[in-house]
Amino acid sequence: MKWPEVIAIDGPAASGKSTLAKKIADRLGYLFFDTGVMYRAITWLVLARGIAPEDELQVTRLAERTLIEVRPASIPDGRACDILIEGQDVTWEIRQPEVDANVSVVSAYPGVRQALTMQQRRIGARGRVVMVGRDIGTVVLPEAEVKIYLDASVEERARRRYKEMEARGEVVDYDEILAAMRRRDEIDSTRKVAPLRPAEDAVTIDSDGKTLDQVFEEVMCILASRN
Repeated sequence: MKWPEVIAIDGPAASGKSTLAKKIADRLGYLFFDTGVMYRAITWLVLARGIAPEDELQVTRLAERTLIEVRPASIPDGRACDILIEGQDVTWEIRQPEVDANVSVVSAYPGVRQALTMQQRRIGARGRVVMVGRDIGTVVLPEAEVKIYLDASVEERARRRYKEMEARGEVVDYDEILAAMRRRDEIDSTRKVAPLRPAEDAVTIDSDGKTLDQVFEEVMCILASRN
């Protein structure tokens, strides 16, 4: 069976899109590419260079001149893929708490989004990729053969994030997570550049009350139907 070369999966935070995309990529032998890692990579580099995340001009210039590569995982240490900045492996560095705290600011800059969109398209053009984000089907790869918009209620998404963090031994408060997720949704859906929304030709899947396996089988049926 010939599968679609490019599969775009969008959706709000904690909708389960990254976990779903990784499962699909593993099944097809494709590159799993969560585009959020590029924004994390630039944020990490901004902090490493001592640039203030609020300095839009300097942050944008850095994004415009920095080469970021996303490749299949080369080390069996739990990573989903390799993230390289100018050849330097920063796969785990971009997961630092300081990056978490600043990535929303950096990723909202139009110039940063434009610069990284070009890099995402470069990787997508190679084919055999499952690309995940919030604007893949609408902006990054509008020509993608299959577009999925994975949705879930904000309450369900907050519960999932709460369980994930609790399982890692973190002390968490559900109400705080819910409030933070609502703020993130507001930022993502109202920003002027590439707001979060399903592409007109995307298939929307509501994952409330569904297991990962159920959603996975639903998507695999969609992919098979496109042959």
